[in-house]
Amino acid sequence: MQEIVQQIKGKQVAQKKFPFLLKDGIIFPPQLNLEQSSSEKTAIYKSEALKGEKFIDLTSGFGIDAYYLSRNFNDITLIEQNPELLAIVKHNWAILDKKAKFVNAKLEDFLYNNQEYFDVIYLDPARRDQNKNKVFLLEDLSPDILEIQEKLLSISDQVVIKLSPLIDLKYLISVLPRISRIDIVALKNDVKEVVIFLSKEVQNEIICHCVNLESGESEFSFNFGEEENANSEYSEPERYIYIPNNSVLKAGIFNLIAEKFKLKKLHPNTHLYTSDEIKADFPGRIMETEVVDSKSIKKKEQFNIISKNYPLKPEEIKKKYGLKDGGDDYLIFTQSKKGKIILKSV
Repeated sequence: MQEIVQQIKGKQVAQKKFPFLLKDGIIFPPQLNLEQSSSEKTAIYKSEALKGEKFIDLTSGFGIDAYYLSRNFNDITLIEQNPELLAIVKHNWAILDKKAKFVNAKLEDFLYNNQEYFDVIYLDPARRDQNKNKVFLLEDLSPDILEIQEKLLSISDQVVIKLSPLIDLKYLISVLPRISRIDIVALKNDVKEVVIFLSKEVQNEIICHCVNLESGESEFSFNFGEEENANSEYSEPERYIYIPNNSVLKAGIFNLIAEKFKLKKLHPNTHLYTSDEIKADFPGRIMETEVVDSKSIKKKEQFNIISKNYPLKPEEIKKKYGLKDGGDDYLIFTQSKKGKIILKSV
């Protein structure tokens, strides 16, 4: 009965997260392995930058990333220390007609004994300690990236590492001097992962890509460090208000985004931007708005509430003004340099 329940839950997760596995004969692992797996969408995005002859995933887990990242390779190796999980992946890949070498081993043991060279190494370190608590520093992950980085770069041209969406980017660059690229990957405006690319040489410039999958928004790329030299102009709200997507906010490029798109900020601590002419390729939400007086807001009106750099949270605002949630109209409660303001979508 427990195994049947596991398969039912697995299919439910697969419908949203990796529908390519909804095939007869596919076996799903326990819930924790499903939760730790990348989604099909983010795996496909990562795969677009990788190609070569030999690919290895040192922490294959349920194999979602490996399945897609290895599409442009002929020689594929999967390392997994959990024998039951590896057996499931091997079974599933046979059904999917996907070939690979499946190695049941600890990553550290494999690296110690390995004599092969790979075009791309991929790994997704475990982000929980022995007590199942979340950890974020690279030296606390399993494996310890700082400890094995030299070994990884001695057997590959490129190392790709998936990390927590909460990791601090400046910290990453301070401890990993060979980062050549950072991808901040959001799916429907929810940041899912930070992906770093290591190369053999220390990089003078690190390119960063802010991506919001399934949003229809443009990808925004910049060189890490540009923010330090960027400046913002300030203005009261003009015709259009711009709300950056969460991958851009994660990057912390609050002045650079204004400079690149020729926008003005409302306030140093309000990450909202404004212009009279629309910048349609802005990576985020664009709204045409007008400033309204709080007295014009009537009880039981229906609005979507946005609160940015404002003392009250959306739920508190709805309660204070007796508003209903939802509908097509928006109220933005925020601050400009002159003080608190309310904006209404038009």
